[in-house]
Amino acid sequence: MSSPWERTPALLVLEDGTVFRGATFAGRGRALGEVVFNTGMSGYQEVLTDPSYKGQIVAMTYPLTGTYGINDEDMESAAIQVEGFIVKEYQDFPSNWRSNRSLADFLNEYGKIGIEGIDTRALTRHIRVAGAMRGIIATDTEDVRTLVDQVQAFPGLNGVDMVRHVTCAAPYRWQDGVKPVSLDAPWDDADPRHRVVTLDCGVKYNILRKLDQAGCQVLVAPASTAPEQILGIRPDGIFLSNGPGDPAAVHTVIETVRGLLGRRPMFGICLGHQMMGLALRGRTFKLKFGHRGANQPVKDVTTGKVEITSQNHGYCVDLESMKGAPVRLTHFNLNDNTLEGMEHLELPAFSVQYHPEASPGPHDASYLFERFIRLIEKHKGENRG
Repeated sequence: MSSPWERTPALLVLEDGTVFRGATFAGRGRALGEVVFNTGMSGYQEVLTDPSYKGQIVAMTYPLTGTYGINDEDMESAAIQVEGFIVKEYQDFPSNWRSNRSLADFLNEYGKIGIEGIDTRALTRHIRVAGAMRGIIATDTEDVRTLVDQVQAFPGLNGVDMVRHVTCAAPYRWQDGVKPVSLDAPWDDADPRHRVVTLDCGVKYNILRKLDQAGCQVLVAPASTAPEQILGIRPDGIFLSNGPGDPAAVHTVIETVRGLLGRRPMFGICLGHQMMGLALRGRTFKLKFGHRGANQPVKDVTTGKVEITSQNHGYCVDLESMKGAPVRLTHFNLNDNTLEGMEHLELPAFSVQYHPEASPGPHDASYLFERFIRLIEKHKGENRG
């Protein structure tokens, strides 16, 4: 286990020259990324392993982190995905019956830098005013000018396809874990459940767990998989996953979604929602500082109900760009009125921007998986080629 005296001074330097000083509780060296904040009071293990955070340095706004350690069951992918991790105060001695190692040990295992002692409230306020920006964590120099130059030379995430860094290398079937398969024989013929292909743009494991629990055989396919390959294995439904980065930069996936729309029932979450909007000729734009946390209020205009949702995105589908598209806009964020959900008026397809599978987090929107199953059952057996 890491020890509380193993601290090294560290700098966090933002692209505008703002400097925060702290100390490491894990890792050494430098870490570059887009600096963002998450307002969740728990769930740091899920944040660290969520592929949607690829390319980002994440600051937790809740002041004490590490209290319940790390376990093997709450992973959202096979590894840590964030570039660096920032907390106000790190707790080095976790107390939880499920914990099998400390947060510091976990970060060190994957060679990631974790720093504490940063004024995370001041950092969060700065990002809210100035917007999410590029930054660097460094333990090996006090030369701020050099670090600013390095940050400013970093291209950031705009216009960059980050999906290629997190998608699976080969297809696999989810069976309480990863089971490699071939697209020549992807399904378990003895399993009568609905067959769902998940297009992997950086899928969270808990989405796969929820699909499995809802009654699906779940095949996860690389983001580069062509529409003809997917349709060739005759799935009952198609799921579009979450993922990192600028959705408009993931051209191949946009075209894939366009080629699959209407061919099978389709459900998209987060980046999957954005991909559906882009496939329908909409546009996306970058939010000033994004939505990341477990307390975002979303109104379902169909029922009038407000759901408290877990979210993690820095881009959004432009409302104006969807005017004239054959969709009904179903959900809106009550904080800033951004688009949070839509359904196609003619085809069996719908999507949401938030995460109904979140854990830890609110379960208000878990009904969406049941809705997907009903859509599959309604169209099952139709030959759409």
